[in-house]
Amino acid sequence: MRTLFLHPPSFDGFDGGAGARYQAKREVRSFWYPTWLAQPAAMIPGSRLLDAPADGLGMDAVLPLAKEYDLCIMHTSTPSFPKDARVAELLKEANPGLLIGMVGAKVAVDPEGSLAASRAIDFVAREEFDYTCKEVAEGRPLADIAGLSFRTPDGRIQHNAARALLNDMDELPWVSPIYKRDLKIPNYFIGYLQHPYVSIYTGRGCRSKCTFCLWPQTVGGHKYRVRSPQNVIDEVRWIKENMPEVKEIFFDDDTFTDFRPRAEEIARGLGKLGVTWSCNAKANVPYETLRIMKENGLRLLLVGYESGNDQILHNIRKGLRTDIARRFTSDCRKLGIIIHGTFILGLPGETQDTIRETIQYAVDINPHTIQVSLAAPYPGTELYAQAIANGWLKENESLNLVNSQGVQLAPLSFPGLDAAQIQGAVGTFYKRFYFRPRKIAELTAEMLTSWDLTKRRLREGVEFFRFLRAREA
Repeated sequence: MRTLFLHPPSFDGFDGGAGARYQAKREVRSFWYPTWLAQPAAMIPGSRLLDAPADGLGMDAVLPLAKEYDLCIMHTSTPSFPKDARVAELLKEANPGLLIGMVGAKVAVDPEGSLAASRAIDFVAREEFDYTCKEVAEGRPLADIAGLSFRTPDGRIQHNAARALLNDMDELPWVSPIYKRDLKIPNYFIGYLQHPYVSIYTGRGCRSKCTFCLWPQTVGGHKYRVRSPQNVIDEVRWIKENMPEVKEIFFDDDTFTDFRPRAEEIARGLGKLGVTWSCNAKANVPYETLRIMKENGLRLLLVGYESGNDQILHNIRKGLRTDIARRFTSDCRKLGIIIHGTFILGLPGETQDTIRETIQYAVDINPHTIQVSLAAPYPGTELYAQAIANGWLKENESLNLVNSQGVQLAPLSFPGLDAAQIQGAVGTFYKRFYFRPRKIAELTAEMLTSWDLTKRRLREGVEFFRFLRAREA
């Protein structure tokens, strides 16, 4: 079938297209690559990938495409699903013969409810959906495709058997040629990464058991299945040779550093290529591994600290203590590795005191930049089940994870700490961290190294202040 992979128009600036662990507008306008759509697109000859949010496209630009394709597969998420379902309805009105499917954690967890929400949605792909999409595009009978839930001609909803997770990750084609073919590379930017950048996965799944993390609990699984080091190095070489404008490679695996010998082998290969790269990491990587990575082109680590309170880290099964994270952060500073640290407010056990403790912890360890999120109980996660069981969230009540503009909301309330207090603490956290003489001096010194960086930081600063005002409003 003529197949369109669509990241549909959504909230202005909304980014839910990659790992989808943070389905909200960010403090500074940012866009991740729609990697989970690019992967099946690479498996279907003649397909097209369209990322409407990154391209700034609305329905007026997308709607005419409905008549050019036989099949449209859309990425959706819990916050964006109502709007995405409406997009499906408009596409179906324009071309009643268009077969429309959805992928993503939202439909994987609730295939029945997703299909029942709109008759314009013909099928949803559960679990890992690369080969599911491929088999639909090949025209196989929907009833014969594993991992699929679909609406039969008489209107019934049928759920096929589950699809097993992939083990040989090298059998998947590279996504970077699809990026180059279909996407506008300059449209993708993240405040802490060099621009332009490219992000890819070197594996799927995460061995950590964090109760809040969406993707491992719904699609990717807790087994870390990886590509061979040579396969990864070969794709990076392809990017270097065919996308010379790219200044940085980001590995978006949940924890790229979990298999340390493999991470070191890949790092040495990247060092020979002479590329700059960054990755996600857990705050427990030993000094020697950090040193090898740094000496071979590593620039930045994206680190989920989450909380400065050890009991909260235990409650969410982070598998980490604050003293270990402090030592790791100190090692990175000694080696000159930049850290973008992420924190979450409103996790189980949170109080006014633990919020203050986490803010002070962030100030003390002083990562270069930070992101502060609100605990989001996505359906399908252990956190969601805990929230229902403990009365922090009412079952079957509308789950408001973002507001009408896509800005994240605090849905959970605890005894002695309500959602409004948790939400208000985000602005306090940012102000305490960034409005310090030491941090202002650090960022100013960084800006003085490059006029392009100065212009970028000033633009981001304006966006950040707008974000704070919007959240306080």
